[in-house]
Amino acid sequence: MESNAKETVNSDLLKERQRCTFDTLELTHLLDGGPEKTAERREREIFFLDDPELKFKTPPEYLSHQDKYGEAIRLSCVLFRKIQELQKEGKAGIANYREILGGQIGSAIMKDGNPLTLHYVMFIPTVMGQGTYEQQAEWIQKAWNCDIVGTYAQTELGHGTFIRGLETTATYDPKTEEFVIHSPTLTSYKWWPGGLGHTANYAVVVAQLNTLGKCYGIHSFIVQLRDEETHKPLPGIKIGEIGCKLGMNTTNNGYLGFDNVRIPRKQMLMKNNKVLKDGTYVESPSSKLTYGTMMFVRVVIVQDAADYLKKAVIIAIRYSCVRRQSQPKPDEPEPQILDYITQQYKLFPLISTYYAFRYSATWLWDMYNNVSSELEAGMLDQLPELHALACCLKAISSTDAALGIEMCRLACGGHGYMMSSNLPTTYGLVTAMCTYEGENTVLLLQTARFLMKAWQIKVDGQKLTPTVEYLQSARDTVYQRNVHWIISTLQYVAARKIELAWQHMNERIQKGISSEDAWNQTSIELTAAAEAHGRAFIVSMYCTTMEDIKKTVSKPLRLVLIQLLDLYGITTAFKCLGDILRFTKATGADIEDLQLWLEELLTLLRPNAVGLVDSFDVRDEVLSSALGAYDGNVYERLFEEASKSPLNSEPVHKSFDRYLKPFLKSQL
Repeated sequence: MESNAKETVNSDLLKERQRCTFDTLELTHLLDGGPEKTAERREREIFFLDDPELKFKTPPEYLSHQDKYGEAIRLSCVLFRKIQELQKEGKAGIANYREILGGQIGSAIMKDGNPLTLHYVMFIPTVMGQGTYEQQAEWIQKAWNCDIVGTYAQTELGHGTFIRGLETTATYDPKTEEFVIHSPTLTSYKWWPGGLGHTANYAVVVAQLNTLGKCYGIHSFIVQLRDEETHKPLPGIKIGEIGCKLGMNTTNNGYLGFDNVRIPRKQMLMKNNKVLKDGTYVESPSSKLTYGTMMFVRVVIVQDAADYLKKAVIIAIRYSCVRRQSQPKPDEPEPQILDYITQQYKLFPLISTYYAFRYSATWLWDMYNNVSSELEAGMLDQLPELHALACCLKAISSTDAALGIEMCRLACGGHGYMMSSNLPTTYGLVTAMCTYEGENTVLLLQTARFLMKAWQIKVDGQKLTPTVEYLQSARDTVYQRNVHWIISTLQYVAARKIELAWQHMNERIQKGISSEDAWNQTSIELTAAAEAHGRAFIVSMYCTTMEDIKKTVSKPLRLVLIQLLDLYGITTAFKCLGDILRFTKATGADIEDLQLWLEELLTLLRPNAVGLVDSFDVRDEVLSSALGAYDGNVYERLFEEASKSPLNSEPVHKSFDRYLKPFLKSQL
């Protein structure tokens, strides 16, 4: 964290660190999983971030689109050569890849995305999850050693979240034992896959399978896109990059069209469904097994949303201690803007939101691994519950993280608008999460389907699965100033919203409206019910995790962590305030007490604000922010970054003599 701090640290930040009431290193160790894990992480960060080869030669915002991509490829190659070094030493696990692709190390080296991400995050996991043992043996080693570079081509120009609507076809020809991959329309072109534009030479392509005159729905195929030596597109392959976006401009998102491209039968991934040589289709016991890759990425997104939010709140908290503004009391210095309650209200809940998402992500990751193991054994019982939670938590975490990062930017005033703050870039990366791997409204409706079935199970008197057991026991309880009242109230609100959505949809069906139209007409209530369910789950999981953690930490740290939990509970309750007043007996006086409790918590947390974000132990290279560096020398860093602008390389730009001077002279 302090490795690249300047010699002098801003005096305001020094005072803030002296005020902290707990041991920041204790919290760092807690977050990492122990002192050994902290040491390992720091060693990895030194290994990568201190390497001069892993630096942009010129600030990327001043490069052309083509040059940004070229630099991203150079950095990616250096990056993965280094991780191969770690592999040889037995030090490279899945955590390293997470860190390098989307975590702290990766975001430090390539702030706007890595063109090789989908190779590791989707191409390899899809082959592992959907390929036979023979296919895994053939393709995984090539991919792992980067003999080939893959991507995952599912989304099309005309269809995204609605996977069943994909138009790309894969028609089996039993005479040659080949599949013919074809894009019948412009809207069937694959659109968005990372690395597809000019990086990948292979792709897992999702297409509608046709054999013996019948369509069997979407299946996955390994398709070669470019020559392995020349990298030129193969015959029948129409490929390119989709252009500039709000963020992720070095991810190399691409488009892909097929003109009757033939591939061998063995390149259909056949761990589940199969096509025999004669064209006979052999169906898997569950078609849902093919959705594993998307579920994996949704699980990862929850943790990534938390990590990006963490970076933004570090930047905003540190800047808010250095920045002084206004003079509410005559003859007194301008106060730090973090002393304003409104600034605390903007930022402190975001610290607690990080913890809430982190612990939910951990639970989701554990459940994903358990369910994946069960799927291998043919057990599908927990799959619907995992799918519902992954959809719901992905939607809530990405939405809240994007809003939170934008709040951090606004909390930094005009300087937050500077690219050198790194807040605009961070926002661009996170807001993309709201639409990729499932648009959030559609995902909430996926969760709602599960909840409608759960309520029907409750009505039928059958046993509910763990995450919806509360539907059986949810009760309206008298207000108490503790997080347990908040959790029970949120669960009661969720139960009532689920019940009403179920009731209103069934009433429409009973009036003769088709089930599809009834679903659409009830969809506002359905998405709201799914969100209420997810928010109740997050607060409950945060509380459950803290029950275990508080037994293992010192009293000073325990007090601060409980304050953060309470703050998250209150701010979630205020998000759901209309529903709380609608469905429960909570009174105006109860809400006034919640407000007072909130303000008291802000005051209690104020001395520890910098200590809390310092405990995240995020290096300056990872923050990549003139506003958020450990030393707090904001104004010096802003000026230093401004001096890097190519426009400042000469006192008079050539456009003056060419355009501006003639224009000015012509006005005489």
